Amino acid sequence: MSDTSRHLTEAELRAIEEEYDPEARFRTVLRPIAILTAVILFLLSAYHFYTAGFGIPRATTHRGLHMGVSLFVIFLSFAAFNSGRHKTTGFAILGIPVYDWLFAFAGAVSSFYVPWIYDQLAFRVGNPLTLDIVMGTLLLLTLMEAVRRSMGWPLPVIAGLFIGYAYWGQSMPGILVHPGADWNTIINHLYLTSQGIYGTALGVIATYVFHFVLFGVMAQKIGLGQLFIDLATALTGRFAGGPAKVSVVSSAMLGTISGSSIANTVTTGALTIPAMIKIGFRRHFAAAVEAASSTGGQITPPVMGAVAFLMVEYLGIPLRTILIAAIVPAFMHFFGVLVQVHLEAKRLGIRGLRAEELPKAGKVLREGWLSVAPLILLVWMLMSGRTPFLSAFWAITACMAVYLIQRVMASGVVGGIRETAAGIFEGFVSGARQSLSVTAAAALVGVVIGIVTLTGVGFKIAFMVTSVAANAAGDVHAFLGFLPFEPFGIDTLTLLFTLVMTAVVCILMGCGVPTTANYIIMVAVAAPVLGMMNVEPLVAHFFVFYFGVLADVTPPVALAAYAGAGIAGANGFKAGNTAFRLSMGKALVPFVFVFSPSLLIVTQAFTLPDFLLAFTGAVLGIVALSVAITNWLFAPLWVIERIALVLAALLLIAPEPVSTAIGFAILAAVTARQYLAARDAPAAPAG
Repeated sequence: MSDTSRHLTEAELRAIEEEYDPEARFRTVLRPIAILTAVILFLLSAYHFYTAGFGIPRATTHRGLHMGVSLFVIFLSFAAFNSGRHKTTGFAILGIPVYDWLFAFAGAVSSFYVPWIYDQLAFRVGNPLTLDIVMGTLLLLTLMEAVRRSMGWPLPVIAGLFIGYAYWGQSMPGILVHPGADWNTIINHLYLTSQGIYGTALGVIATYVFHFVLFGVMAQKIGLGQLFIDLATALTGRFAGGPAKVSVVSSAMLGTISGSSIANTVTTGALTIPAMIKIGFRRHFAAAVEAASSTGGQITPPVMGAVAFLMVEYLGIPLRTILIAAIVPAFMHFFGVLVQVHLEAKRLGIRGLRAEELPKAGKVLREGWLSVAPLILLVWMLMSGRTPFLSAFWAITACMAVYLIQRVMASGVVGGIRETAAGIFEGFVSGARQSLSVTAAAALVGVVIGIVTLTGVGFKIAFMVTSVAANAAGDVHAFLGFLPFEPFGIDTLTLLFTLVMTAVVCILMGCGVPTTANYIIMVAVAAPVLGMMNVEPLVAHFFVFYFGVLADVTPPVALAAYAGAGIAGANGFKAGNTAFRLSMGKALVPFVFVFSPSLLIVTQAFTLPDFLLAFTGAVLGIVALSVAITNWLFAPLWVIERIALVLAALLLIAPEPVSTAIGFAILAAVTARQYLAARDAPAAPAG
């Protein structure tokens, strides 16, 4: 096995990211194409930066322009097949196959067509011309191919199945049957209305997400990511298992500016994974810690990937409300990982970093405080009620100002200005490039949403799921009838089974579909299920979002864990299983906030006593489950103690005073027994 105690080179890290993240698999191109795509991407970022500060044009025009430019660049940047990324096959122009040029222009023209005929749409919707159908079909095909190239097969296959369902609806079984729709009706709905391709999903990417991706890139350029890593090292590195705790804390900090699980894993894992292995953690565990921590970036305010902004559109509530709601669940995730890391370090007797290996927190802040200013400005503007895109505009502007100051101080006025211009160009190009695949995916997800609204299949699925859950709940309730008391009401059991089935579907869907696309689909299909169970919309949206994110560390397609395993030289499947175990807090907490919405703070049902009960129970429940999984508190556990702690965890997360008290009593009893055992006969650390 290779020696991973050294730091990997930038090329090696990029290769690992490309291996596990299809969105990073850009093809090798000739210099003229590299210059062309860079200029287009820079102009796309410049356009979005300008419109964020000075006004966004008409929605259809804005979305069509963004999608058309993105599709054009996708077909120049992503090869048809991975084997052709570094070579040209067949007849080509400037190294790009002719069919890719045809795809590029077809995607751009068909995207620009709807904004071009916008003034006539009122007369065309419901009565499309032949040209409308041709253009819509062309866009649909190019979208499916663009997503296949940049993200893989799953999402195009799902979109194809939904289209097939719409077309052959009269042949569907049982409750799924519907009259069916001809091709003209399908294209009319998906292409000419705001219910399909040009719908909310694409609008959110073009109006909000792009700006925050660009902010994340610029924040990294001014050194904010490195500052987070250095600060986390200074604060937590000296404790037991220091590098692992640095991984958790730095990933939590980095999650405030970046929502990509794989990118976060590679960025911080390049430093933390070798350090974890060096001090004694097993390779698969080091990879799992980084993957589980980095996945938390998608649920960390204020960026939260793209989902926070989608929630704004779907729920019609201010962004600051969503950000406040996300604080406690995000804390629970990182707390759960941190507890298990600490227990594992204690179990194995792994030290922290020595004083000479640690940076000084004061020095880190003195040297890098200016890098934090744009993030502080962004959070302040968001929480004060400014629009997300205006907040991003000023935050990006602040990043550019900080970058100018840094470059001038390092290279003088003339050299600093030159370096700043080059750095801004590079950052704008990188930001736009990172948004390409998510743009195509959002537009294609609009197809799925359009079919749902055209056929009403979402409510049919909701009825099916709730019916199955009700039957299962009835059987369990009858089975428990011998007890002298009723532990669970029939309504509670029905909701519990509904949540479990919804969670499983979210995880399975997330195995092949990116988090943002998964969330959008599950909102259309699964959120109505929870709505029928009287779950608040905000709570339902957070539930499907959290379990979609969990797919990044859930085998067999745990991409973040596999990326971490690539850095660690570990078995990917073993790393994925361990990362899932470390993420148990994320898996438990959504059930808590469904049964006790007060945990999200901003829900209608919020009361301080309910919040304190749910928060305390969740924290203690995560501790109890972590101890049981790790098999260590102060000493190795008896089997009966592990079983008791799992029971205690379930009782503690049930937000009800009696169950919380019983769970706490069990946890306290095990803790006392463990403490006495460790005091009287200290166990030797395992090797």
